[in-house]
Amino acid sequence: MLGVCLRYSNDLSEAEDTLQDGFIKVFQSIKSYQFKGSFEGWIRRIMVNTALERFRKSKNMQVVDEIWEPDPDPEPEESIQNADIPLDALLQMIQGLPDRYQMVFSLYVLDGYTHNEIAEVMDITVGTSKSNLARGRAILKQKVNDFLSEKENKLKIC
Repeated sequence: MLGVCLRYSNDLSEAEDTLQDGFIKVFQSIKSYQFKGSFEGWIRRIMVNTALERFRKSKNMQVVDEIWEPDPDPEPEESIQNADIPLDALLQMIQGLPDRYQMVFSLYVLDGYTHNEIAEVMDITVGTSKSNLARGRAILKQKVNDFLSEKENKLKIC
């Protein structure tokens, strides 16, 4: 569950705080678990909701509705598709996204929320959710390209 919390946090300390708060909620509401679906899934949902709750409380969520325009090149570059990027480096890149982009990206890509669900839990419009995802992906794509270029340059030097 620490991995789940890390995706919604800026650093390990923040993730640990979210994890602790989440497990307190798990233990407080364990009697309400109805043995429908996996226990892990139930706990994961509590952790995500706890992270969202902490985000709403701690961040200034002044989100301006943005008009989403689809990416004219939706196909990922082959070098990115086949890239060998360490998981910790990828997690750092995700954590480096602006807070609202990180939250939407994690909810949509990593946890499978729909834009309607994201709009509801973050109190934004569906269009803003789509725009934040597109912009977060664009930033992440640039970070991945920078990482790969740096990695390639190091190999040339050796």
